[in-house]
Amino acid sequence: MTLNERSRAAVWHPCSQMKQHETQPLLEVAGAEGVWLIDPAGRRYLDGISSWWVNLFGHGHPHLRAALHAQLDTLCHVMLAGCTHEPVVALSERLAELTGLGHAFYASDGAAATEIALKMSAHHWRNRGRPGKNKFVGIEGGYHGETVGALSVTDIPLFRDAYGPLVRLSATVPSPDARGALPGETAADVARRCAQALQAVLESRHDEIAAVIVEPLIQCAAGMAMHDPAWLRELRALCDRYEVHLVCDEIAVGFGRTGSLFAHQQAGIRPDLLCLSKGLTGGTMALSTVLASDEVFASFYDDSTARGFLHSHSYTGNPLACRAALATLEIFGQRDWMAHNATTAAALDALCEPLRAHPAVLRSRRLGMVWAFDIDSADPLFARRYHAAALRYGLMLRPIGSTLYFMPPYVIDEAACAQLASGALAALQETLE
Repeated sequence: MTLNERSRAAVWHPCSQMKQHETQPLLEVAGAEGVWLIDPAGRRYLDGISSWWVNLFGHGHPHLRAALHAQLDTLCHVMLAGCTHEPVVALSERLAELTGLGHAFYASDGAAATEIALKMSAHHWRNRGRPGKNKFVGIEGGYHGETVGALSVTDIPLFRDAYGPLVRLSATVPSPDARGALPGETAADVARRCAQALQAVLESRHDEIAAVIVEPLIQCAAGMAMHDPAWLRELRALCDRYEVHLVCDEIAVGFGRTGSLFAHQQAGIRPDLLCLSKGLTGGTMALSTVLASDEVFASFYDDSTARGFLHSHSYTGNPLACRAALATLEIFGQRDWMAHNATTAAALDALCEPLRAHPAVLRSRRLGMVWAFDIDSADPLFARRYHAAALRYGLMLRPIGSTLYFMPPYVIDEAACAQLASGALAALQETLE
């Protein structure tokens, strides 16, 4: 049997209709280096989406490899309940320095971080004598993971509808997606208009709402919907006024993707709870964290075990993963990556001009190191067909619906940028033929 046949027989691949792989083979990856994925025959594919947005500094980065090798020689794992270790303490201290949120609770993935943040918020209000504050507000088109709790604040039917009977639906308010601007409106105007809708919900229901959860600056699964930082400022003010937590889900947009280390910093605000994952370990290990404010943490600090936050899993705060995250943050300290990325982005912008000018591209936009192009296509199989075409041009790209996007590793060079831009255009032309 081939590797593809063995994989189809034994592996249930995520976010996929398995039957499609009868006719569309899986990409067999035998190795990776820098921005490249390498198949068993040695052919290289440019990882234009950073392997689901996790890889910041390229595959096999020497600093990350060295850190993991060193940690393997000392401590691979110990339970974090009743124990501690240097990597988890050092990582928590560093994240606190960077965010101003001084208490880190660890998990393995983004959906788990969402679950933790929601539970933490509702439990906080219970501990404060307000158990009725146990509902949440999500944003239209929001995506926060696919576990049952995370689906309650996710507003994408493809992921949620099949599990409707299991999901406790949250209130949903309009998205500040700048593509929804009315004639004469700026992106900031859209943000303020959508904030008025949120205010109406909070004004009438703040006694039962624990938190509002938002993806700062980019709603990725909604087709890379981008909004003005004014939305976050409005959100912070409303949450303060109505005594509701602000949860920022930076699982996809943190660690420099939007042009600042954390997206919410562009609005000059601080959330009550901050969810991080994906780029946290530079694409090496599964790790997520929820960073909590002093006020949230203090509500659990008590002699009573029942008032504690008892959420856990076996690999919480795994030393290998924490060491990888520390090494990732050390790489950020080795150069001004935000300035470097701005230069890279400007160069790729210029190379993408022919793609942007293609008659099938309805709208294009960029924020930081994220590019998006809305394609004029009613083909329900557009994303699947484009993905296959892109592979033929040596590119790993997976459109979201009819939105083509790039989110490459920060180490992408000029030649790779040129291949990404030209190959994406060629794949589009082939797909639309």
